[in-house]
Formats: sequence, structure tokens, C-alpha cells
Amino acid sequence: MVHPVYIGCDVSKAHLDLFDAATQKAVRIANTGTAIDEWLATLDGREAQVVLEATGRYDRLLCSALERWRRPYCRVNPARARDFARATGQLAKTDTIDARLLARMGETLSPPVTTPPDPVRQQLESLHTRRDQLVAMRQQERARLHTADPSERDSIARHLGWLDTEIAAIEQQCQLLVRTNVTLNEQSTRLRSIPGIGQITAFTLMAHMPELGDSSPGSMAALAGLAPFNADSGIHRGQRHIRAGRKRVRDALYMAALVAYRLKSPFARMVQAMQAKGKPFKVMIIAIARKLLVIANAILRDKTTFEAA
Repeated sequence: MVHPVYIGCDVSKAHLDLFDAATQKAVRIANTGTAIDEWLATLDGREAQVVLEATGRYDRLLCSALERWRRPYCRVNPARARDFARATGQLAKTDTIDARLLARMGETLSPPVTTPPDPVRQQLESLHTRRDQLVAMRQQERARLHTADPSERDSIARHLGWLDTEIAAIEQQCQLLVRTNVTLNEQSTRLRSIPGIGQITAFTLMAHMPELGDSSPGSMAALAGLAPFNADSGIHRGQRHIRAGRKRVRDALYMAALVAYRLKSPFARMVQAMQAKGKPFKVMIIAIARKLLVIANAILRDKTTFEAA
């Protein structure tokens, strides 16, 4: 069995730091398409797998080039990478050290190869992220409006008007993108059949949970940060808490769960059982959010729609 050679890559806005575990050599290149292509050409026919931290937009040029050159790569969670560094006793942090640690992480853990994203879904994610940014700005401006001086109110009002228009325009772009793609359009229809899940929540799930429908319910809950983890030691049984996961997905499902809770009927039995046990309101909402995710995973897997029990 041939073991792959791992190349660690620390990504920043201006440059990429690379460490080749086979040659034990470190190199820094510019984070540009031309520089990345020139570096990839030097690998020739070597079976090398690149391990990099997920850094949002800064790693897009690298990932696109790796896909174009048909090179396997793995985008790892930055928190996981730091946990690995601490586990190995490496407390110092520089770009070169990070690249070396990522290569070592690949050799030690053999992380799975990242599946290249669907371009249309990636476009939906970009539009959705931009919408989130504008919605956050609108919330800030609305908060300022309450305490603004009269001289500031007109400016804030104009900005709020522009934000409303721009958010609506981006939502229309998302709708058009989904309608013109058969797969996304079908998924959107199935997801919106679930009580509490509206158009924006469906966009969120499709954009930020591409694994939905292809994995187990437990792994989906863990990815969204809705899986309660044990806190037991010896005879002590601690209270279980949710943690980590994809915050944007969790936030969207929490709001959907609030809507579903107000609808009562679809999840009435679950709510009544938890109320009988004296569960706090927030715990009930998290439980409904997790149930919504499990249902969404099932209906996309089975290509069906929601039917109340």
C-alpha cells in the first residue's frame, strides 16, 4: 500500500506557506493564481495531498487550482488544527510552523479528501453570506436609530432604505438561482414542506449544509452543533451540552424551531413530554431544531416531503 505524501499549507491573504513532509522543505509563494500554478507544476507526477485550514475566501484560489490540476486536498477546521498542535505540545505559532503541523496532521490522522463544491451551490453560499452581512448592518442601523440625534436620523433612514432594497435584490438572485437549478429547486421544495422552515432557512441549509441527505442523523446534528455531548467522569454524570458546529445553520434552525413551536401541532407530543419533565424552554427549542434537521436529512435522502405523523 502506497502512503500519500502530505504537504501542509498555511493560507493567508497575501501568501501561502507550504511544507513538504517528504522533502522536509518549506517554501512561501504568493497567493495568486499564477504562483500557485507554477508551484503545482513542480510536483510533476508525485502523489501528494495538500492539507490546509479552511480560511473562507482566502483559500479559494488554491482550492480551485488543486481541482483544476486534479490534486487531492483536505480543508480542515482551524480549531481542529490548533487542538492537534496543542496535543503534540507545539505552542509556538508561525506560518511555517503551522504548515509543518498541517503536514504532520495529515500523516497522523489521514483526514478524508475534500469533495470539490458544486459551483452553483457555492454561488448560493456567496449570495447568502452577502445577505447575512447586509442584514447584520440593518440590525445595527435600526439599533442606532433609537438613540440617534435628529441630525443623524435622515442619514440612517436613507441607509436603511438602501439596505432593504439590496437585501430584497439578493434574495431575488437566490430565488432565481435555485429555480433554474433542478437539484436545488427540488431540495428547496422538500425543505419548505417542513413546518417552520421557510425560504431563507431552506437557502441556509442548502448553502451551508451540502452534506444534508447524504449522512447519518447523528453526524448532521454534530455538524450543526445540535448534538448534546456527554460530560461524564467516573460515577459523575454531568449535564450534556451542545457545542461547536456551524453556527449559521444552528441559528437558522433555532429560528425555524421557534416558528414550529408556535404552530404547536407538528411537534405537540414532543413539547408536552418535555414540559412534563420540567425541561427549560430553550432546551425544548433546541430539541425541535435538532428534530427539524433530522427530518430535513431524511426527506432529502428519501426524496420525499414532510408528512405529519
